[in-house]
Amino acid sequence: MVEESNAKVFTFGSYRLGVHGPGADIDTLCIGPEYANREEDFFIILHDVLAGMPEVTELNRVPDAHVPVMKFKFRGISIDLLYASVALSIIPDDLDISQESILYNLDEQSVRSLNGCRVTDQILRLVPDVQSFRTTLRCIKFWAKQRGVYSNVTGFLGGVNWALLVARVCQLYPNAIPSMLVSRFFRVYTQWRWPNPVMLCPIEEDELGFQIWDPRKNPRDRTHLMPIITPAYPCMNSSYNVSTSTLRVMGEQFQKGNKICEDIEMNGAQWSTLFEPYPFFEAYKNYLQVDIIAADEDGLRNWKGWVESRLRILTLMIERDTQGMLQCHPYPCEHVDRTKPCYHCAFFMGLQRKQGVPIQEGQQFDIRDTVDEFKQSVGMYIFWRPGMDIYVSHVRRKQIPSYVFPGGVRRTRPGRAANLAGRTSPGARECSPKSSNSPALDDMHEECYSNSAEKANKRKYESVLDVVDADKRAAASSPNDTNCLSSVVAVEEPYIPSSSSRGGINLKHAKILEEPDMSYAKSDDQLHHKKCSQKERAEEIGLGTEFSHCPSTAGKYQNALVEELEPSVNLGMVLTTQNGLKSETVQKPILRVSLASTA
Repeated sequence: MVEESNAKVFTFGSYRLGVHGPGADIDTLCIGPEYANREEDFFIILHDVLAGMPEVTELNRVPDAHVPVMKFKFRGISIDLLYASVALSIIPDDLDISQESILYNLDEQSVRSLNGCRVTDQILRLVPDVQSFRTTLRCIKFWAKQRGVYSNVTGFLGGVNWALLVARVCQLYPNAIPSMLVSRFFRVYTQWRWPNPVMLCPIEEDELGFQIWDPRKNPRDRTHLMPIITPAYPCMNSSYNVSTSTLRVMGEQFQKGNKICEDIEMNGAQWSTLFEPYPFFEAYKNYLQVDIIAADEDGLRNWKGWVESRLRILTLMIERDTQGMLQCHPYPCEHVDRTKPCYHCAFFMGLQRKQGVPIQEGQQFDIRDTVDEFKQSVGMYIFWRPGMDIYVSHVRRKQIPSYVFPGGVRRTRPGRAANLAGRTSPGARECSPKSSNSPALDDMHEECYSNSAEKANKRKYESVLDVVDADKRAAASSPNDTNCLSSVVAVEEPYIPSSSSRGGINLKHAKILEEPDMSYAKSDDQLHHKKCSQKERAEEIGLGTEFSHCPSTAGKYQNALVEELEPSVNLGMVLTTQNGLKSETVQKPILRVSLASTA
């Protein structure tokens, strides 16, 4: 049996869907026999084998993740490798993982790992037009990354979430071309009444007895804010990470995208406007800066991954401790000051008072205990090593370090000097502390390897900002400005609130199992010819295979997407829609013509 033992590797996610983009990971699943377990054979033996291969770099295991994963680069290509041990002594070459019998006698972690592939295949079966789906999904994923809402770990949405949202729009408009699908995507989700779930097919139960998403039976499911349900059994909510703050941010971005698409329909804007990067560091007056430090490169990579996975917990804790009055916007991009010798990176979180709430005189947000709790929890990292540290500080917009901006150059704000010159009243000062209290990177470098309790304690209290009565002063000059904060913001770990602390949500259960039209669902045979190689996928968007390894070609990627959304049509050409309507083009038909295609 040992000689005949084997394993089989499957791909899933964006690579399997055919929408692999620049810098994206390749999601892979290793399926092994029943006697090869995850804890020892995968995370220890296989890990050591990979560590000894010169082609493998940046190897990192995450055994305690919701879906245990081993991350590494193979010849420069990022790989996320999952593992599932199935109830078979030998893995056949023709193993069919679409059958529910493959889930027999598996633990929940193996089921989640297997469902990565099963969900991907189901999505391709359930969309009416695979090619239109792929084009639309590439556009939406690129938009989400540009707007800072592409990150499952931070509390936004990841690849499978966006794929499910796009697939549902494709079901609603089965005959639409990609330009219309992109426009309708923003219209649909601007108007969607969360927490009503997004589903591609009815939720089904099975005799295997795995728990499925059902808020009528499971109290924890009632707390989910933005349920996006996977189509493969057992059906789960793929977006359980979404918080009140991240849902608010995504809602604002949906509305912004919908407005741009409406302008495009009226020829008042170009598609490139939709893909403009989000000016995060101009959107708020107050930020939390989370600096992550380690003694070496490998330590920083592992420590950073752990802290990043806990940032959404910090968001939940701030929501909890301020009763939702202080809104957070975690930004999923890391920033590095490459002029400093210390191994470090930084994440940022925008802060603002809840919109539409009257400002009370002298009201403050004291989150020192919240940050202390967060920092203590982060410090429980089982692979912690000396040199790993984290600092959290409150910074104003003008204190944001220059290295976060493109080229290290801060963009000037029009009219800023004139506005400052016009402020003569002490009561009209901007909501800000009197001095900068964020730790300088030079100071952090000095303390990278220091265990001095005195220095650490000094830093803790130096990083506390107390903006006394700032709201009162700001309200005198700008009563409608709710970005000003009166706060006591501390610097410091993760805490996972109970489901009860997040508040229950009453769902309209009658609509949860509403059955979509499945008349166009495809079989495996129908999908067989749709599969294409990596080279073909790159050629679909007019780019070479080297594109996926070169993030600097994002501009080319955007141009290719825009070209797909703006098909060339000769002026004066008579167009016939699928409903038999005819119209003569007088200009390049971006959306105006396509809107009639599914009327």
